[in-house]
Formats: sequence, structure tokens, C-alpha cells
Amino acid sequence: MARAASRDIVVLGSRRKARLEAITRRASAPQALVLRARIVLLAYAGWPNPRIAAELGCAVNTVRTWRRRFVRGGMPALSDLPRSGRPEVCGPGVRLRIVAAATSVPPEGNPVRPHALIAGQLAGTGISASQAGRILADLELRPHRVRGWLNRADDDQFWAQAAAVCDVYLRPLPDTVVICIDEKTGIQAKYRKYPERLPRPGRPGRREFEYVRNGTV
Repeated sequence: MARAASRDIVVLGSRRKARLEAITRRASAPQALVLRARIVLLAYAGWPNPRIAAELGCAVNTVRTWRRRFVRGGMPALSDLPRSGRPEVCGPGVRLRIVAAATSVPPEGNPVRPHALIAGQLAGTGISASQAGRILADLELRPHRVRGWLNRADDDQFWAQAAAVCDVYLRPLPDTVVICIDEKTGIQAKYRKYPERLPRPGRPGRREFEYVRNGTV
């Protein structure tokens, strides 16, 4: 066993040494954890604290701190201690429900899904629209955005009028012919030929350009 000129003597078995070496080789490991693992391995190799600090480009106090924490607490001691402050409101369960709401089909009458609508669906969790927006932004998920070629303001009166016009196309009276004289492209009785693709992290919802008309002349 190699010993260092320090009161905190690092003792490693083969299994624990292999775990530390694996951390230093893992590309996805946090850099702070990699530094701590390397400090422990060099201490086990018998390096004094100043030499370890010079090799790793950190302060001697940093080496001394993590060396002591490992000697006293083992592998769990290399992780950060819990931070003080207000407990997290949006736990993993709430985050999963937000993602599920953002990537599902919107309620009837809502062509897009704004943050306020998502927060309203999760009213029992205490989540706000701004909190839902921040969580979705971290995931690059934008359910309020849909790619298309027609943009217009949402209006309750417009939808009522559009529904009446579409009803004439879809359900004409018996023995009648529907003739469109001045067609408004935004209120045609039509539906998409292919289903829309729901939004995903890093990708907005997608709407295929082909559609099927119903009874226009």
C-alpha cells in the first residue's frame, strides 16, 4: 500500500480503485467528480498534496478537502452535499407530466397548447405557466409553436362563424348543391390528409401541407 505525507491516508481495495479509474475514463462523468476521483487515485499512489494540486491544476486546499472527505466517507463522500434553500417544487413526476401534456394531442378547440393551458391541466401540482415554460425551454420543447403557412389571431367569434360555414360544406341539406362564389382559404371545409406530428424535445410540431377538400365548387 502506498502512503502519502498526510494524516489522511487513502486506502483502496481493487474494486474501489477500479471504480475510481472508471470515473476518470467516463466521457459523460461530471468534471468535478473526475477531478475528485483523480485526487484520490494520486493520493493513493503516494503523492503529497502540493504535487497533486500542481498536476491537476487546482488549489492545495481542494486536494486536502476531497482527500479528507474520501478517507472519512468513502465513495459517497465524493458527491456534492445537499444544498440548502427552498425545496424543489417541480420534481421528476411533475416534469414528466408536463412533457406528457406538451407532447399529446391538444384538447378539442385548441389548435396549439400554450404554457397556461398546460399549467391548467396540472392545476393540482401548483405549477405555474412560467415554471412550465422554463421546464419546456430546458428540454427545447415548444408545444405553442406549429410550423405552417397561415398565421392568424385566435378569435371566439371567428371560430363560431367558421364552424357554420364548414357545416354547410360537410352536411349540406338534402337535394341541394353548395356553390362557393368568394372562397376564403382560411375557412374551407377540409382536413389534413396525414395526421400531424406531435412536438418533441428540440423539434416543433409538424403539419403536412396536403389536405382534402369537402364539397367545394
